[in-house]
Amino acid sequence: MLRTFVTVHRAGSFTRAAALLGLSQPAVTSQIRTLERQLGRPLFLRQARGVTPTSIGDELAHKAAPHLDALVEIAETGLDDGSSLRTLHLAGPPEFTAERALPALSELTGEDGQGFALRASFGTADETLEGLASGHHDLAISTARPRGALLTATPLCDEEHVLVAAPRWAKQTGAAGRPGDGTCLLERVPVIEVHESLPFVARYWASVFDTCPVPPGTVIAPDLRAVLACCLAGAGLAVLPRYLCAETLRRGDLVSLHDPAVPPLRTYFLAVRTGTLALPHVARAHEWLLRAAADWN
Repeated sequence: MLRTFVTVHRAGSFTRAAALLGLSQPAVTSQIRTLERQLGRPLFLRQARGVTPTSIGDELAHKAAPHLDALVEIAETGLDDGSSLRTLHLAGPPEFTAERALPALSELTGEDGQGFALRASFGTADETLEGLASGHHDLAISTARPRGALLTATPLCDEEHVLVAAPRWAKQTGAAGRPGDGTCLLERVPVIEVHESLPFVARYWASVFDTCPVPPGTVIAPDLRAVLACCLAGAGLAVLPRYLCAETLRRGDLVSLHDPAVPPLRTYFLAVRTGTLALPHVARAHEWLLRAAADWN
């Protein structure tokens, strides 16, 4: 019953808590009502969307949650027979996770008594946060900050976006470096993007040129590494994270088409289920990624 209560408190919704617990909503409602009758006080205020804890509900969650999390840790640790490593399940965007997070965490996968096995999955921000909330992942890297008490997020790092293309496009347009020519440049160069909505290009154009792009024709490849490859092949321009294209810029295989005074940034968040940082392998991976991110900014 207390586990159900803490899950509702963190999820902010009977419906969401029921899904996380694998119970029906009436069963969750019944357990909460029983607990409220035992205490003689309401624990939640029902609203149009979800529930809000009362002061008594907050106090009970503050007292009960750490003990329940500790029991979960004991139960999970008891599953290990000493012959295998704990497993950390990480989720995040494919490019950033592959290029940044996994290389950093691979240093912790040794059998030194504190290491862990590592499993990674890729997805959008909504997918990874939903998987984290549902218990499929231990850590999630997301470009969206989760809301509610179920998940806790810490800013991880900022990602600078760069407008790039093969050198021949810069020569042909003659518009590189002139802020007022952003629309002209886009009209003359094909665009490479990860989605039909042009999320990277649209965000860049709105931030830097204060206008909306209208590309002549695009290459859509749902992975920034594929976008980079197409850009290197001369297919057009792209907006890419600097970490992903820094080496190609250094070699001159790609060139920056514009150098704004304030480059567009996107923030990554490191999210966990509230309370799970009590688990040693989750806490160690969380701290390790935050330390590694200090060198990424």
